[in-house]
Amino acid sequence: PPLDALALQEFSAHMAQHELMMLVGAPLLIAGRPLAVCLWGLPDSLRARSGRWLQSDISGRTWRLFTAPVVAWALHGVVVWVWHMPVLYEWAIQNESVHAAQHASFVVTALLFWWVVLRPSPARGGTAAAIALLFGTVMHTGALGAVLTLSSRVLYTVYTSTTGAWGFTSIQDQQVGGLIMWVPGGIVYVIAALWLVVRLFRESEQRVARREAAQDASAEFR
Repeated sequence: PPLDALALQEFSAHMAQHELMMLVGAPLLIAGRPLAVCLWGLPDSLRARSGRWLQSDISGRTWRLFTAPVVAWALHGVVVWVWHMPVLYEWAIQNESVHAAQHASFVVTALLFWWVVLRPSPARGGTAAAIALLFGTVMHTGALGAVLTLSSRVLYTVYTSTTGAWGFTSIQDQQVGGLIMWVPGGIVYVIAALWLVVRLFRESEQRVARREAAQDASAEFR
């Protein structure tokens, strides 16, 4: 609060809420490495069972499937686009259970996406694959933001009776919401991609340094 209550009255506030979940909350959770902490917070018996399940073959295969770069990227993208279809979006506004499911799907798929991006590994294509996922996401979320911003008609009529109280017309509210997704949202992805580009260069320098050191060591024994 007050953003949660305001999100039911203004599309732009709801969009800001979604962006905070997916672009701030989710990456911060991943950066905090929460799995071990969550396990230690469980009761002893449940912790042991959870640990065994996490180490099982089924768990491993499932985790590898959902954290495959293309799968994580596609799941997150599909969820973002599908929930912004007017009929589903308005259903979520009018039904609290559907609203909770909407937010849960945003957060869960964002966690998978940011896990792949912030913890790149050679098995998942490394840093280069993470950079490609970020730029792919910039493109499709930017396209959705542009659709919302440039549309000449109100797509979400559920807000028609509530936006006037805040000095916005419904179309202005929709345009502001589209801009929030298009510009600040896009900037977050670009910053993350640039950080990974720097990391990629450092990895390349380290590989070159190791190769040169190995060559020097080999030359000493000749």
